[in-house]
Amino acid sequence: MERPAWFDEALACAPEHASVEVDGARIAYRAWGPTDAPVTVLVHGGAAHAGWWDHVGPLLDAPSSPHRVVALDLSGHGDSDHRDAYTLETWADEVVAVAADQLSPSPPVVVGHSMGGFVALTAARDHGASLAGAVAVDSPVQEMSSETRAWVASGRGLPPQKVYPDLPSILRRFRTLPADDATLDYVHEHVARTSVREVEGGWRWKFDPRIFLRSRMEPEELAEADCPVALLRGDRGMATTDITDTVAARLGGNVPVTVVRDSGHHVMLDQPLVLAAVVQAITGEWRRP
Repeated sequence: MERPAWFDEALACAPEHASVEVDGARIAYRAWGPTDAPVTVLVHGGAAHAGWWDHVGPLLDAPSSPHRVVALDLSGHGDSDHRDAYTLETWADEVVAVAADQLSPSPPVVVGHSMGGFVALTAARDHGASLAGAVAVDSPVQEMSSETRAWVASGRGLPPQKVYPDLPSILRRFRTLPADDATLDYVHEHVARTSVREVEGGWRWKFDPRIFLRSRMEPEELAEADCPVALLRGDRGMATTDITDTVAARLGGNVPVTVVRDSGHHVMLDQPLVLAAVVQAITGEWRRP
């Protein structure tokens, strides 16, 4: 598929790179837009990184509505430090710290995809009074199976990451989970190339496998927030209607749900222009005087 002009223009908007320290870990982030504009923080999913938003972030800083758009690498991901253990609460603290590192006088909106949506919902629960709102994008909040619960409780370690001999070898192994035929090829390629790092002996993925021990959220972890919350889901995504209904009910019922057509779980890879438009509409409404 030929790369469209909008995609190349978005990638040409080189972000600023910075970091903050949160609970002893350096948290890297990238940002677009003026520092004194309203802040939107973009949170990637599990095993992903800030680069998954490279083609979306610039779209949210529109000339008619300037925004400071910030995408962070949660600890254990991307270029941020790793920790001995991970929690949704610590990741939410990282999001709030990155937002606070900006100079905007107005409270931020947090937008999280998949596991990043769990982080956004946790931030809304624990820090809602300091947020303008939180958006969870295809985040499947659900009960863990008994097998998964037993595995997590066992404390069994995870196998070390494989080191691939060269760049083409590891890029051929890049997959989204679940797989989706709707993913745009040029977005897939960009995300894959920014998901790896060169190490001694070859190449490996940037994420820490231990993040999978805390990459889930169950309904009982939800609570009403002191800020607005919205849910987005792909029509073929993992956050099915019964899941979003349960989440909305746990959050008090007054939670809008937007379905993005012709999209699977990875909405920013399938329908990035639609995702950007929906996020702009939601955040614009929340920030309306």
